[in-house]
Amino acid sequence: MNAVLVAVIVMLVLALLRVHVVVALFLGAIVGGLLSGMGLDATMVAFQDGLGGGAKIALSYALLGAFAMGVASAGLPQVLANFLIRRLGGSGEADPKTALATKWMLILGLIAMSVMSQNLIPVHIAFIPLIIPPLLTVMNKLRLDRRLITTCLTFGLITTYMFIPVGFGSIYLNDILLFNIQQAGLDTSDINIMQVMGVPALGMLAGLLIAIFFSYRKPRDYENLPITAEEHQEAPSAYKVWVSIVAIIATFAVQIVMQALDFESDGLMVGALTGLGILLLTGAVDWKHADDVFTNGMKMMALIGFIMITAQGFASVMTATNEVGPLVDATANLFGTNKVLSAGAMLVVGLVVTMGIGSSFSTLPIISVIYVPLCMSLGFSPAATVALIGTAGALGDAGSPASDSTLGPTAGLGADGQHDHIRDSVIPTFIHFNIPLLIAGWAGALLL
Repeated sequence: MNAVLVAVIVMLVLALLRVHVVVALFLGAIVGGLLSGMGLDATMVAFQDGLGGGAKIALSYALLGAFAMGVASAGLPQVLANFLIRRLGGSGEADPKTALATKWMLILGLIAMSVMSQNLIPVHIAFIPLIIPPLLTVMNKLRLDRRLITTCLTFGLITTYMFIPVGFGSIYLNDILLFNIQQAGLDTSDINIMQVMGVPALGMLAGLLIAIFFSYRKPRDYENLPITAEEHQEAPSAYKVWVSIVAIIATFAVQIVMQALDFESDGLMVGALTGLGILLLTGAVDWKHADDVFTNGMKMMALIGFIMITAQGFASVMTATNEVGPLVDATANLFGTNKVLSAGAMLVVGLVVTMGIGSSFSTLPIISVIYVPLCMSLGFSPAATVALIGTAGALGDAGSPASDSTLGPTAGLGADGQHDHIRDSVIPTFIHFNIPLLIAGWAGALLL
């Protein structure tokens, strides 16, 4: 059996059995390496070589976590939470109309934030642990199912970069997808990327609507438990709130400017350091508590960083096995010249690879070099090829235990220990996004 397929299955089964994701990735990589004949030493070397690829991301997320906790300690998220609580009538029973309006305000607001985090204000998942924990009390009062919030956040995080070519979307669509397809020998100069990826994006939208209006429409009760690392909280002061707003704007501005000027250094890191400096120098974060605040924030996001580092090691081993290509070839040989079945098979392979790696951005370079000649030999148009490969890369980002699109929502919604990563983030997003995305990508590959 193919080593890559077995490795991903082992990783997913272990994660579902509540083995920690880092351990599951590590054991899955070892199984895949040994099964491919690499041997233990070569497998470990490949795994270690891959770890460095996630180090920069991990440090960026840790700094953003520290900044997020600093802003939270200054009281800005608490101001938002207090506003929503007042709308709900304080501690008493909320008026049904007000509760309904607040529910939709919260849902639409979080979708908008997750969309903007990919392009307008490119901070990715860093806004989640900043905004979500103070709102958990509001969600509890509204009896909102947190699995619904997970799907809303994941929808914005993934659909935006796979459809809108701005910010992270520009990296995914232009710098990785179209670039790698061109490198593989297919001319994409006449491709309207938004039109092509619009069909798969409709699949994501369908999954979101199913989650909102069907799967998680019923109330779900949670206890009002203390928030992890919720210490040294004071009544929000207007001065600190305004300083934190300035710090957020400065952090975003630094990232946007560095991206516009094509700086090679990481804008996330520099932006986070800028925001931290503003909070400290202005006294918005008390020097006496600064170490505790920033340490707690780094802990909150550093776990995600460690998982992503391990996922890079897993991806390195999967590449070193040289069995991704045979996996694709086997599916192609299985279905011959049947475009319908071949397209479905290629999408499923993309799903399997991305589920294991945890990153669409890392999957595309691996599959593009194999899929482009395969699509050309099967007679797919350039637009259909782009849609198929773009969808195959995005498939599995939702629903992967190692994806930041599921880790981010868990970091915020699990702040009080009542949101399980696998059962409340991974499984709901897999069901609601991978299935309709596969169907929509399949349709796009056949119709374009």
